[in-house]
Amino acid sequence: MFHRRFAFALLLLLSNCCTAQLQRFHFTQPKMGSPFNIIFYANDSVTANAIAAQCFQLVDSLNAIFSDYLSHSELSQLSATAGKATPAIVSPAMLDILLRSKKAYQKSNGAFDITIGSLIKLWRQARKSNTFPEDLSIQKTLLLTGFNNIHIDTNTKTVLLAKRGMQLDLGGIAKGYTAQQIINFLNKNGITQALVDAGGDIATSGAPPSAEGWTIGINVPETKEDLLSKKITLHNMAVATSGDVYQYMEHNGKKYSHITDPRTGYGVTSQRNVTVIAPDGATADWLATACSILPISKAKELATTMHAQLLIATIERGKTLFYFTKGFANYLTAANK
Repeated sequence: MFHRRFAFALLLLLSNCCTAQLQRFHFTQPKMGSPFNIIFYANDSVTANAIAAQCFQLVDSLNAIFSDYLSHSELSQLSATAGKATPAIVSPAMLDILLRSKKAYQKSNGAFDITIGSLIKLWRQARKSNTFPEDLSIQKTLLLTGFNNIHIDTNTKTVLLAKRGMQLDLGGIAKGYTAQQIINFLNKNGITQALVDAGGDIATSGAPPSAEGWTIGINVPETKEDLLSKKITLHNMAVATSGDVYQYMEHNGKKYSHITDPRTGYGVTSQRNVTVIAPDGATADWLATACSILPISKAKELATTMHAQLLIATIERGKTLFYFTKGFANYLTAANK
């Protein structure tokens, strides 16, 4: 479920009348496979630089837990225990994200499932070699999945992966989770006007000085640079988007997204961009994946259940159509504002 993200075009409304005490700071480093941006307002550069350094250290520590690219990560080590009788002791962060992933699996009726790590690696290699996988290979790999094979004990803080060969993939939740953890860390350190962009998974706290919120552009479906005529303005919320503009395979006239349906083993074939606004980064992240897979009506129901707002932009018969939850329009502003 490695995301998947074409990045948001981040459009920040800057004000010339900011209070004298607060200055805007923007820090960026390559983290978690993409540019990781931290923007906040603080009193001075010494404080800002010290806080930013701590933020990036926190990102590194979480990546060392959640990454499936690092052989020594906690996630990789946990996957290596699959099929063994003895459960593995996990860190608080791992336990937390696994419990959130279990809730996501249940709420989405299996559209979001972190046990598809073996499928993700199969498709990743297929894209790299430009060779479409055989159906038999997909079906065999699909047998290694299923959240019912994860046994989580919150009392002992242990996890047992029951099926030998199964692998976990947190790509559909880890970046949003991490962005939110950075916002939480900034809040605890007195930085309450901030935006964190983890390669397109965005979490925010308070609005910039003299602004209604942080303003973010949304890509037009099937494009990398074009933006919709309206933008999102929000604060103390998170937003994530999902689409296939960067990663997909074409086979027999169909475009298969890198977003894999855990129920079939294949990438989704609908031309759809999904944007989710949710109370926290982890929820926005996994909802963006699940709502890319579910039928539109079910996706809207799921978003509403999770107190989130949803925009689906899809191409049907050559035309771009838009589907909203009722509250999404409350976050939209005209492009010229």
